Amino acid sequence: MNKLNLSDNITRLRRERKLTQEELADFCGVTKASVSKWEKGINTPDLLLLPQLAAFFDVTVDELIGYQAQLSKEQIRRQYAELSRDFALLPFAEALEKVRALAHKYYACYPLLLQLGVLYWNHYMLAETKEERQALLLEAAGWCDRILDHCRDAGICSDATVLRAGLLLQLGNAAPAIEALESSADPGRLAGQAGTLLAQAYRLSGDIEKARNYTQVKQYLDLLALTGDAILALSLHEQDLPRCEEIIRRVTGIAELYHLEALHPNMAAQFQFQSAAVYALHEKSGEALAALTRFEKCVERLLNGPPIQLHGDDYFDGLDVWIDRLPLEGMAPRDQSFIRHSLQEAFSHPAFDSLRDRDAFKRIVRRLTESR
Repeated sequence: MNKLNLSDNITRLRRERKLTQEELADFCGVTKASVSKWEKGINTPDLLLLPQLAAFFDVTVDELIGYQAQLSKEQIRRQYAELSRDFALLPFAEALEKVRALAHKYYACYPLLLQLGVLYWNHYMLAETKEERQALLLEAAGWCDRILDHCRDAGICSDATVLRAGLLLQLGNAAPAIEALESSADPGRLAGQAGTLLAQAYRLSGDIEKARNYTQVKQYLDLLALTGDAILALSLHEQDLPRCEEIIRRVTGIAELYHLEALHPNMAAQFQFQSAAVYALHEKSGEALAALTRFEKCVERLLNGPPIQLHGDDYFDGLDVWIDRLPLEGMAPRDQSFIRHSLQEAFSHPAFDSLRDRDAFKRIVRRLTESR
């Protein structure tokens, strides 16, 4: 909401209860003329009258004056989608101003603050200078701190902890990220078995459908996690070509088996890009160009297909309920136009220096970075 609507709300609530201005004035101990001025927006009730009016109409003070402290999940999704488009289409400073205005207005809406932090994480690199980028990351980390200090929702706080750690890593601050994540992310903790135990509990309670859906979601997320870990492993072992080739061989087999390119083209694209970077680093031009061709195919799905949405397929056919509960539903964290904007920077990766003079490489870059 862009403004308070006290005058309209008093008029609406009075009429809904079939009251005259005189009757409302008698209750409040004011004149009919005062009530008339309230409803016309000429004057406002005395501050001490607001709780009395709210109690009379059986609404909260926030509802009476038209103040909305919280946004629904759907409202948050719409705001994120609009702001993501703004980062792609508007001057960066103008998009930032809109984000900050929204954060200021709904500073107690912790689910919104969390998603605004995600929005910054996905777009901070658009800032012109290193100092501006660092300031944005720190601003988003500050929102996470506010969530952790005041929010009572354990799930939102857990997400804020992970987001804050990711932001700190982007800032080069590894120590606090390790401190925040090391204990909870320990693979040996019993918490790692929580998902399997929950599915078994659903089954034991007789809710077979819920157990089936949960295990399918878990398989889906495990597939994405495996691919994401492989992408990181390729960067960690980039000097060890035999090791990287084995990672690529194994994950490629899994990706083909699960049709990852169609299921989640963004994750498949990241894997192919990192594979190409490793091959190019070791001057294996044929393999690098083949991986970039597969990368191009994935990106084409993102750029020229329908709007990017999280989805399942014939095997993962029970994800809809889970997707509907996500903070952004199935919406992609970045707008499609942002993807093309970021590709030019991606192709400037030093690993591709050995390919820059090759016509095949130039054609791929041209096709993916030129506006259409």
